[in-house]
Amino acid sequence: MAYYLRMNADRCARRLPDDEVDLVVEVFRMLADATRVQLLWALVRREMSVNDLAVHIGKPAPSVSQHLAKLRMARLVRTRREGTTIYYSLDNDHVAQLVTDAVYNAEHAGPGVPGHHRDAAELAMLHATTPSTAAKGRGA
Repeated sequence: MAYYLRMNADRCARRLPDDEVDLVVEVFRMLADATRVQLLWALVRREMSVNDLAVHIGKPAPSVSQHLAKLRMARLVRTRREGTTIYYSLDNDHVAQLVTDAVYNAEHAGPGVPGHHRDAAELAMLHATTPSTAAKGRGA
């Protein structure tokens, strides 16, 4: 990743055209909503239907559908129809990277080791530990 950033550093030094800035602002506007962030995060690894997304994030399907329509208009998600079911996925790898980087950045703002820096065994141990077990382990 550092190599990629160094190789493209010269591109970041240029001033962005106003129309491109407007598009970037629109992307960030789409990310400024908790429901839409949850939807995009759910789509990072796989495509999902509206109903699956609604269950996954715990929101009503009509609300999820409205948010997905906005994300689609902003070209952050795309659709694929299979029979009567419409599946949503992220529009491209850049969207996945943007969402992943935002989540990882947020994890760094919290206490302790960010989740994305932990290995699978450590995460399993943390999820298996109940508050009372953790308190006993600290000598409480």
